Amino acid sequence: MKQLLEKALNLRKQGHLLDSNNVLQQLIKELPNDAYINYQYAWSYDVLGEESKAVPFYERAISLGLPEKDEEGAFIGLGSTYRTLGDYDKSLKTLEQGLKRFPHNRAMQVFLAMTQYNLKDHKQAMELLLKNILDTTNDENIQKYRKAIEFYSDKLDETWT
Repeated sequence: MKQLLEKALNLRKQGHLLDSNNVLQQLIKELPNDAYINYQYAWSYDVLGEESKAVPFYERAISLGLPEKDEEGAFIGLGSTYRTLGDYDKSLKTLEQGLKRFPHNRAMQVFLAMTQYNLKDHKQAMELLLKNILDTTNDENIQKYRKAIEFYSDKLDETWT
């Protein structure tokens, strides 16, 4: 089984996405309760652009219990997939749940901001994105105005006369 899994992951790395998916399909039939294989199979559908097929495998992988690093990726994958399918409420719930477990994951925060945007919560989305930019950039022009950007990040609707 381990060799088949390695084959599937190598095929994906080489860009043979359908072949990788076919190998993972074989593995999921043999080991339907393996969290890691469910996660990889979900990921496989995501990269094929078949997000709706990915959802049940992400959900199953998370419910079965993954190692921390893979669980983190599964929350991002599932939350992002829900968003691309237009299920913004599930996306929000999933990403917020993921951030409770992994509060420092910047990618998850950015996906959450996208979902907040889709839910018309533009203020929260912008605040979260601005905070991530300030916390991660080395750009000298942004750093030059850091205090101002930070100050205005949660006051976007305010004006001063």
